[in-house]
Amino acid sequence: MRELVAQILTRLAAGQPVVYCRLVETRGSTPQKPGAAMLVFPDGSQAGTLGGGCVEAEVKRRALATFAAGEAEILTFQLDNDYGWDDGLICGGRMQVLVEPLRPGEDASYFEQLHALITTGAAFCEAIVFDAQKSGLKAPSCWLLNPAGIVLAARHTSAAPPTSVIESMPALADRPRPSNANGVAYLPMLERCRLLIVGGGHLGQAVGNLAPDLGFDVWVVDDRQEYVSPERFPRAERLICGEIGPTLKQLDVTANTYCLIVTRGHNHDEEALFHLCDRGARYVGMIGSRRKIKLIFDDLEAEGVSPETLAKVYAPLGIDIGSQTVMEIAISILAELIAHRNRNGEVPGRPASVLADIQD
Repeated sequence: MRELVAQILTRLAAGQPVVYCRLVETRGSTPQKPGAAMLVFPDGSQAGTLGGGCVEAEVKRRALATFAAGEAEILTFQLDNDYGWDDGLICGGRMQVLVEPLRPGEDASYFEQLHALITTGAAFCEAIVFDAQKSGLKAPSCWLLNPAGIVLAARHTSAAPPTSVIESMPALADRPRPSNANGVAYLPMLERCRLLIVGGGHLGQAVGNLAPDLGFDVWVVDDRQEYVSPERFPRAERLICGEIGPTLKQLDVTANTYCLIVTRGHNHDEEALFHLCDRGARYVGMIGSRRKIKLIFDDLEAEGVSPETLAKVYAPLGIDIGSQTVMEIAISILAELIAHRNRNGEVPGRPASVLADIQD
């Protein structure tokens, strides 16, 4: 999403047209869900995807036809034999797509505001009218709304959204999925989470280079300069070299921070956990064998850390998928982070807590 909106602004500034295609509503089985987006360029190339296959090709064909004098419109596609016969993939669902030709010189303030929100990682919601009859509103009117329902920008309308549109917007604090009500689609963009990785070794590197694609802004801390280099972490937001304890003590840890402790040794892990376990992070996880984790927990309890605080630590890390290689372990950890973020802290497939061993 971030890259697509940036491309829109870049192309318009360079005097090049583009068609912005947004999937706003689906029913039944579809290859993508609302919020998926695709850019179509005059030469027929594209960026992003609406799921591939025949239906995407048809969206592209109709998008190309709008370059001449087309206006923004909502197109409906029934995923029946017409779009699935050739490849045997008949989903049977329905997709409604906002196809919007954008030309140089037109007002791009909506996309500038959209880009600013995405870049800062702020939470917001797009409300897009896709059914004029159901909503009683002009389609495709679009509004950018902050979590309080305040309009930040509007497109294809000069009118403020009626109270009913604001009242139907899902609460962004609940991390909702895309939804629709009375002919209006709600496409939430949730506040991006920071992933603080303590330890820039092989596992930290594997996690750190995959996490940005999953909606995390990556920070990496290590006491060895060569392990927090841009070459190892080309997509990290911040790379911090310093002694583990003093460095973590100074870092800003918020309620939207995920902390991952994967240092090279027992002592560094213990020091990192001591400085992170009670800082108000959304998630704190630590790698290690159950024996090592038990020893660290025992040490921290002796230093005054409460059992209740340690009970909130995810250790050992990762969903049990039988991981053996570094990349498999990284994927099991990232699956845990995604589940925790998207399911309000519930992580299916986690091993039993080490605290159960301690209590036994």
